[in-house]
Amino acid sequence: MHTQPNDPAETLSPAIQVLIDVGFKALWIAVTIVACALAAWLLRFVIRRVVDRIVKGAKTKAKIDDTRALDRSPLASVRLVQRTRTLGSILTNIVNTTIVIVGVILIVNIIDQGILGSFALISAAIGAGLGFGAQNIVKDVLNGILIVAEDQIGIGDVVDLGLATGVVEFVSVRITHVRDVNGTLWYVRNGEVTRIGNMSQGWSRVVIDVGLPADTDIDAVEATLLDVAETLTKDKRWRTRIIGRPEVWGLESVAGDTLSIRMVLRAKPSSKDDVSHELRMRLRAAVHDLGLDLSSLEAVALAGADGALRVRGANPPRTEPHPLPERPSWRPLGRRKKDPAAAAQAPAPAPKAPKPPKPEKPAAATASPEDEPVNDGEDTTK
Repeated sequence: MHTQPNDPAETLSPAIQVLIDVGFKALWIAVTIVACALAAWLLRFVIRRVVDRIVKGAKTKAKIDDTRALDRSPLASVRLVQRTRTLGSILTNIVNTTIVIVGVILIVNIIDQGILGSFALISAAIGAGLGFGAQNIVKDVLNGILIVAEDQIGIGDVVDLGLATGVVEFVSVRITHVRDVNGTLWYVRNGEVTRIGNMSQGWSRVVIDVGLPADTDIDAVEATLLDVAETLTKDKRWRTRIIGRPEVWGLESVAGDTLSIRMVLRAKPSSKDDVSHELRMRLRAAVHDLGLDLSSLEAVALAGADGALRVRGANPPRTEPHPLPERPSWRPLGRRKKDPAAAAQAPAPAPKAPKPPKPEKPAAATASPEDEPVNDGEDTTK
């Protein structure tokens, strides 16, 4: 009697079968690791390529090769480069963390599919505990992503975070590093930041109060101070650091025998102190040339209610109400007929000046639109 051969897998010893299973699992683990590494490399390559394209585009528009030279270019280019690089580092960290977590889960699932199910309750308990204990970390990360994405602060900005004031040296998704004027490096958690005062965006205002004797001719002094400031704005060395035209806000206060006349000037944030120093030197020389004693000459930082009232300058724009235009009514061209009641109420048309007689044209010539009879409102439609 002929017998069928048994299955080769059944003829193998248990030890060999275990080795084969371990080998297959090791192979799949290696394939999973390689696939995760390739996915991470591909995503990081895409992020790095996008960041480089944006940064190179900003450099090309500014016609420079060094990123540090962007300080001389428009502010938007600097902010674009800073925000792009910060977001690129954040996305890279997110990609790395996600790929590692996914890879670990896949490897554990390959080793034993029942491990994840058996640890489901334990992982849920751990997740709940981390949710309560790490809620501040989650808050810091989310707030840090919003701060960077909305371009609230950037590296090199002078900011007031309430908790610390100084120059931003590093911005991450969880912590912002701020160096104050004394050299102290402050580590500020992004989740604790409730307000941000950025003194490096747009423009800054130089406010100077000039103290003069009480018997000073205010009109003449104001004209002189304004001429000095106008000369500064036209200077080749300073005109690139100044924005707009200077303003004299007039007599600000009277303290004893001293009159305080306020002058303001807008400048680039990075050049505010330099412009303020140069303007004070020129104002001092101009006042001395007038033969007046300079009681005081100080820079003022407006804050509180005074700053809120003066935020728009000495001559804020004013708006007046404008009447809404009448809404025109539309009718088809063939149905435009005058209403008899409206025609009766309308004023009589002014008499037209007589036109000079026109030369007669041959009968064969085509009549021009000027030769057609004028319709004075009568309906000629039959």
